[in-house]
Formats: sequence, C-alpha cells, structure tokens
Amino acid sequence: MMWWMMPFARAVFKACFAVAFASDAVAQEAPAQRAPLSVIDWLGAQETLLPTAKMPEMVLDEPPVSATGAVPEVQVKPLTEGRPRQIGLVPSTVTGMPATLWSGSEPARLTKLITSLPELRLPAAQSLLYTLLLADAQAPGQSAPAGDALALARTTKLMSLGALDPAMSLIEEAGVSTSPDHFDLWMQISLLLGTEDRACARLSQAPHLTRDYGVRIFCAARAGNWENASLTFGAAQALKLMPDAKLMLFDRFLHPEGFEDAPPLPVPSPREIDPLTFRLFETIGEPLSTRPLPRAYAVADLRDVAGWKAQLEAAERLSRAGALPHNQLLGYLTSRRPAASGGVWDRVAAFQRFDTALNTASAEAVSKTLLPAWQAAEMAAIEVPFAALFAERLRPIALEGPAKERAALIALLSPEFDAAAATQILDRQLVTQIARGELPQDRPEGGLPLAVYQAFRGLPPRPDLLAAAQQNRLGEAILEILKLLQQGTEGDPVALRDALTTLRALGFEDAARRAALEVLILEL
Repeated sequence: MMWWMMPFARAVFKACFAVAFASDAVAQEAPAQRAPLSVIDWLGAQETLLPTAKMPEMVLDEPPVSATGAVPEVQVKPLTEGRPRQIGLVPSTVTGMPATLWSGSEPARLTKLITSLPELRLPAAQSLLYTLLLADAQAPGQSAPAGDALALARTTKLMSLGALDPAMSLIEEAGVSTSPDHFDLWMQISLLLGTEDRACARLSQAPHLTRDYGVRIFCAARAGNWENASLTFGAAQALKLMPDAKLMLFDRFLHPEGFEDAPPLPVPSPREIDPLTFRLFETIGEPLSTRPLPRAYAVADLRDVAGWKAQLEAAERLSRAGALPHNQLLGYLTSRRPAASGGVWDRVAAFQRFDTALNTASAEAVSKTLLPAWQAAEMAAIEVPFAALFAERLRPIALEGPAKERAALIALLSPEFDAAAATQILDRQLVTQIARGELPQDRPEGGLPLAVYQAFRGLPPRPDLLAAAQQNRLGEAILEILKLLQQGTEGDPVALRDALTTLRALGFEDAARRAALEVLILEL
C-alpha cells in the first residue's frame, strides 16, 4: 500500500465501525421502545401520541334481549314479491264497501269471475259493477303479483264496457311500468283515447316495457325517429315477427309515397283488429267502422273528427252500458238539428221536441211529446239515462192521463225514486211498495214479479254468498250476485230472487230496490 493511502484507510475503518455499532444499539432498543407500524400510518402515530388511559369497568344492568339462546325463525321471500297494494279510485266512504273487499279471495278465482261475467242488461247491475271495479280496496293474496293480476282484470273489464277514462286512471294507479302486461294495456287504452304520445314517451325511456314490435315501430315513428322505425320494421319483416297483414299496414304507414295509387287495404275481420291496427288504418286515411268492433272502439267516434251520426250512435251505445255521463248524452242529442229522417234521426227529433216542451213548462206540449220521446228511448234501450235526464224537470208539471202515469214510472227509474214514490199514487201497487220500501201485500201469479215479491217478503239469502262476505270475500260474492241478476233478466225467477235477497242481506238495499224496479217497469 502506498504511504499516502494509509491514513485515509484508517479513517474509513473507524467510520464503518461506528456506524455498525450504532445500528446494533438501535436494533437492540427497538423492541422495547418502538411499537410495530400500523397498516394505517396515521393510526400508529396517534397511538404513540395519545396518553394511555385506564378503561372503566362496564357494569351490565340491562335486561336480557332473549329468554333463550335459540336461533330465531327467519321468514324468507323472493325480492320480486312485495306486499299486496291497495288499488282503487273511489274511497270506501263513498262506495260503502270495506277495504277488505278482495282480501280473502283467491286471485285466480277473482280474475276468472271478472273475465267471464256476462253482459249486464240491468242498469242497476251495471252501476254496482262500476262501484265494485273502482272501489279502493286491498289486493288479495300475500304478494304484489296477485294484486297486479286483479288490477289488470279490473282495468280490462272497464275497457270492455267502454269506460276508458276510469280504466286509464286505474291502470296508471296500478303502475304502467309494473310489467309489460300493464304497459301494453295502458298503450291500448291510450291508442283508443288518442293519448298515445305519453305512452310512447315512457317507452322511449324504458324500451323493455313491451315485447310488441308494432308498438316499438309506431312509437319510433311518432317521435320522428324514422331510421329506427324503418330498421325495426325491416327486422320484423325479415324475421316474420308480425302477421303479413300487419306488415303490409306498417309498410304503408312508414312509406306512404310508394302507395299513392294503390287500392285500399282489405278490411280485416273484427277478431284481427286491435287498437294499434285501428289507429294505423285511421292514420293512412282508411278509417274503420266501429259498429262491428267491441264497445271500447266506440269512444273514438265521440271525437270532433267523427260525423254527428257516428257520435250519436256511439253515445247511445256507451249509454246502454252506463259508460257515458248522462249530461254528455244530452249534449250529443241536442247539439244540432237533424238533417235527415229515419233511425237515429227520428229519435233525435223526438228528444229535441220533448226538451223544447219541457223548457216551455206547458203541460199540453209535454203531454204531446212525452210518449214519443219515451218510445225513442225504448228503441235505443236508454230508458234509465232518459229518466235521469228528465225526471226532475217533469215533476212540477201537472200532467193527466197516460202521460201522468208514464211520468210517474220515469220518476221511479230515476236516482230519486224513493222521493218520487212518496208523492205518486200508481195503479201498479207492487212497484209503488218496492219504491217506498214497504212490505209487498198482493202476491203476483208468477214469473219475475213473483220473484221480486218473494225477495222483499223476507226470504233468506243464499248462505254460501253470505258466508263469503263474512270471510272478507265480499267482492267475490257481489260478482256472483251480478251473474244471478243477469240470469234473472233472462227469465230465471229463482236466480233473480236469490240475487235480490242476498243484496238486501248484505246491506245493498238501494241497489236491490233499483234492480227490482227496473225489472218490473222495463219488463226485461
């Protein structure tokens, strides 16, 4: 080693020895003086900075939370099944029906009863059915799907009656996004009412709500998205996702320029027509007649775009089912002067002459026009709407002879039948006694009058229907009663008697008296 390196080597050796000694000393002191590093650095730092405090001893003086150490029972249900909801438009304070109207029934049975219910001829039965379908009540079963199925059945029945506005409100309360079935029914009602833009807007936000390619194409076109509509139509055409007749209809709807000189499309059979098909034919300028179609389509003829004759026929048709307000019917009957004769025009002329006579308050004029107007009401089968419109205006007019008796019977068909019976003396004693709520005295010979007499003489009700009502199945019992009422109007006196006695036993005295009066006066 060179001489000049020796002092430097010694210095380096001393420095290394000092560093090694210091490291060994720190290593020996670390276990005693330093805590291990925490996973969270700042938490470790806090532990070294905070003073150590002695924790106080905890004294448990609370009562035990369980008597035993056994594992409690846990109820499990799928997340898709919630509690059944309470759905309806009219509260129980108005309908008089309890909130437990449906709660004790089997949902499948209720759906079947509503779906299979025959066409009701008695206006009193129709009124009771509307009250039942619109009543605000708890859904049956233990899950939401059961209530949703009942809501669909109730809405579908209202739609079949032509009561589209209540049907729309009910399905919207049930939730149009609840399922594709709910949305599709909402869309059908919207297409008939002409409010489909709202439904299409909802579909654009949630395309999964429908499986109907026709609705998707229609809504895309309504929104101005023609490329999407044409693309979906092309896919449906290539994959045969719709019948050929509907594909041809959509082709004309989407590409009108290619069919300017083409002959009109063949008119499909009523079974092939749905609300979308109906609107598409209207859109391409080939509107379909509503006469052979279900009653719900008649609502489309009430619009201003329809002719007055179509409006009149639709108004009469809907009034027969109790689906049109009486004042609206009067508005169509008196909106203008008939320009032709025969059929509906003769009925309109008779109604207008009678209305004018009532405005003059002349007993002579009313006597001359009352019977022809009543005959027109009988021809259109709208006697009860006629009575609701004119009975109050007839009451202060002093009539004589046949006009007086007819006015009295019209008053007994009106909503104020009990007040009318208090002031009218009629030859038809059974009718008067039923209207006044008196016990019938003279026993008829037979037929439906005898059934009415027996029902109001205190015969017992149907025990099975009474038991159903006591088991929170009142709605089910009323549906059965409505079926019996219709059988009674078709000539079954036993069914009529059972229906009336059970209605009275369940507290529906007013409905029973209305139904009995309609049977006796209208001679159904």
